[in-house]
Amino acid sequence: MRKIIVLSLVTLDGVMQAPGGPEEDPSAGFQYGGWTAPYGDEEYGNAMQKQLLPADLLLGRKTFDIWEDYWPKHAEQWPGVNEVTKYVLSNTKEKSDWVNTVFVKNVDDIKKLKNTEGAEIKIWGSSKLVQLLLSHDLVDEFWLNIHPVVLGKGKKLFDDHAIPAAFTLAESTVTSSGVIVVNYTKTGEVKTGTVGV
Repeated sequence: MRKIIVLSLVTLDGVMQAPGGPEEDPSAGFQYGGWTAPYGDEEYGNAMQKQLLPADLLLGRKTFDIWEDYWPKHAEQWPGVNEVTKYVLSNTKEKSDWVNTVFVKNVDDIKKLKNTEGAEIKIWGSSKLVQLLLSHDLVDEFWLNIHPVVLGKGKKLFDDHAIPAAFTLAESTVTSSGVIVVNYTKTGEVKTGTVGV
């Protein structure tokens, strides 16, 4: 069985839209594209290099539309991105010129993929896809880069439909610019109790 890992650059209030630049995703009038730029430093760069190690990718169609044009022309920034398999959840698109792209139609296709042997499956961006997977309990790990900024509006990592689950801290660091880089792995059901008893 393959692990599904969500990697996300997020704000303190959970916004994940357009972290890389103003033109990345201005949908719904989003005005803060490129909000991660002020927080880059050597520690952050090292963490990102680890997160960008080759693995198969699972993408929502909107994220794929952005990446399909960008990454084939900038592969030197992400070695291996063209070689790994890109699985894309879409009901409207069926083919791409980007090598090693496979289209899947629904959650059942993703469940079948997860139950195969192979590399880890990483998800970057793709907020609606992440929320869909959380509502079906299909996320095994989170690798989050939490930035010290609040934006108020924008596409969010979480909605109200996730199946409750507990996670354990596997790794963490805080960069000199204040970004918390954290890896959580799923451990099972949520446990409750009374504080102080």
